Amino acid sequence: MARELTEPASLTFRLAVAGDAPEIAALHCAAADALTREFGEGRWSSRPTEGNVLRDIRTSRVLVACDAAGLAGTLRLATKKPWAIDPKYFTPVARPLYLLSMAVAPSRQRSGIGRSLIGEAMGMARAWPAEALRLDAYDAPAGAGEFYRRCGFTEVGRVEYRACPLIYFEKLVAASRTG
Repeated sequence: MARELTEPASLTFRLAVAGDAPEIAALHCAAADALTREFGEGRWSSRPTEGNVLRDIRTSRVLVACDAAGLAGTLRLATKKPWAIDPKYFTPVARPLYLLSMAVAPSRQRSGIGRSLIGEAMGMARAWPAEALRLDAYDAPAGAGEFYRRCGFTEVGRVEYRACPLIYFEKLVAASRTG
């Protein structure tokens, strides 16, 4: 049965701190487990550790969305190109940002939390400043390609990296002007 899309309860956004690592890791594991139950084993089945999350917090900006019930979703923004991204597929820009490790608590998906996280990430990208937000999604039923399309990302290529089919997406960012 399809769940009806609803507006998210009042969300707050902030950058993650080291103390958030256990809850972020648990959220990612819950999302991976839900995808594995629905689609079977795949690359989406990987379960990050608290150590992985701590490294991400140290080396990039990890955004969390919270509401009265606690941590609802997370994503990571990084300036370092991930291993699976081939830049030749993307619009040439001097300052790209990479959107990674996005997850929403399974019981709270399809409530607008993911879309709200993307909106907040776009605001962060404008302020960074960055010129494009880039990502890859699994080219499989468990992939989030349709979600990213609905959020305004453009498909720029399809590749297979280490036997994993991927779709590349980007969204160009208009940098904010100050002064």
